[in-house]
Amino acid sequence: MSTLTLAIVIVFCIGYFCIAIESLTKINKAAIALLMFVATWTLFMFDPASYVPEAIGSNIASAVSSVIEHHLGSTATTLFFLMGAMTIVELVDQNGGFNFVRDTLQTKSKRALLWRIAFMTFLLSAILDNLTTSIVMIMILRKLVSDKKDRLIYAALVVIAANSGGAFSPIGDVTTIMLWNKGVITAAGVIMEIFIPSLVSMVIPAYILSLSLKGNLEVQQDTIVAEETDGLSAGQRKAIFFLGVGGLIFVPIFKTITHLPPFVGILLVLGVLWTATEIFYTSIHQEGEDTADNRNTQKRVSKMLSRIDMDTILFFLGILMAVACLETIGVLTMLGQGLDVAFNGNHYLVTGIIGVLSSIVDNVPLVAGCMGMYPVAAVGDMAIDGIFWQLLAYCAGVGGSMLIIGSAAGVVVMGLEKITFGWYMKRITWIAFVGYLAGILCYWLEKTFLF
Repeated sequence: MSTLTLAIVIVFCIGYFCIAIESLTKINKAAIALLMFVATWTLFMFDPASYVPEAIGSNIASAVSSVIEHHLGSTATTLFFLMGAMTIVELVDQNGGFNFVRDTLQTKSKRALLWRIAFMTFLLSAILDNLTTSIVMIMILRKLVSDKKDRLIYAALVVIAANSGGAFSPIGDVTTIMLWNKGVITAAGVIMEIFIPSLVSMVIPAYILSLSLKGNLEVQQDTIVAEETDGLSAGQRKAIFFLGVGGLIFVPIFKTITHLPPFVGILLVLGVLWTATEIFYTSIHQEGEDTADNRNTQKRVSKMLSRIDMDTILFFLGILMAVACLETIGVLTMLGQGLDVAFNGNHYLVTGIIGVLSSIVDNVPLVAGCMGMYPVAAVGDMAIDGIFWQLLAYCAGVGGSMLIIGSAAGVVVMGLEKITFGWYMKRITWIAFVGYLAGILCYWLEKTFLF
């Protein structure tokens, strides 16, 4: 390894460490990721010809620009998909589309509520994303459960179920979106083969947690006050929900039919939903609902676009482009070969360890790194929908449940419910780990006896 290559790796590791201790430094991880992106590629430019053979004897700037633009194009497909999906989910939520979820969960039994939460979170996170689903479920839980001790158990289950549900869907987690965009997994393949392992990784922890809940809820759900309608009829709210959520389900179908990238499908859904809501609110205004006009304006897509979580988008941009630099200089290929040698090519062990690591550090750069480490093969474990790529989708998603800081869902629930790192590690980590291992075992049984 050359001195320059070592310097790039050191800069990346320092940046990664600063991202991991964001809670201590109080520096936004998006800022660190952008600095990593710029610093790694700036070092790369000290001797680009040693990494890009095309730069030898030609226009170096042109050759390097071509490489960066290639990686930027690949990254942009993920970013546009995320921006579109975030806007759609926010639009559905702001217009009362998720009210039915609250109504479906209503029950007096603590254990019945636990199972309803588990399956509802599991299914919703596969359609939406685990972060948004976690926020929706915690907000509903606050209305249904008054006892703080019980609510912590439900909140922990939300984290586990959201991560498990996101793992088997091509649009349920950022990591699966990345793998799907890269073309190493297909929507049909990951749903068919990862669904049961993901379900097992949720059901087993849910059963263990249900043993600590007995009796009925103290607060009756009929005390919940209905939200203001802001002029929208029940039919219009349902239309927004079905257009948004149905559209998200349609995205993989659109990709299969047209063979266009997934972000094109998500922009199609956003355009349709945007048009529908504009028609709804325009008709309300024409009917004289002036008192709600300003409130409705705030719920239109044009306003919601200005509220997109740009911190998250810029973090993904920085981290994915920094990882792309490591891929270009060949470090990821070397690391992948080293892991294969160390574990004798056992991809169950390799991906299993990556899953455990994803509970400690962000799974986005881990998966991005793996995509750069291993080339896609024509046949075998590394082929499209091969064992390695499907297990990577499962392990990186479900593995984040083992620590409260191991996933975006865990971090947001930690903040909303003030869950401490120590409480989660003592009460929940071993339960999530049991479910994680059970899912891997289930996948092995599938590949051995079914597929």
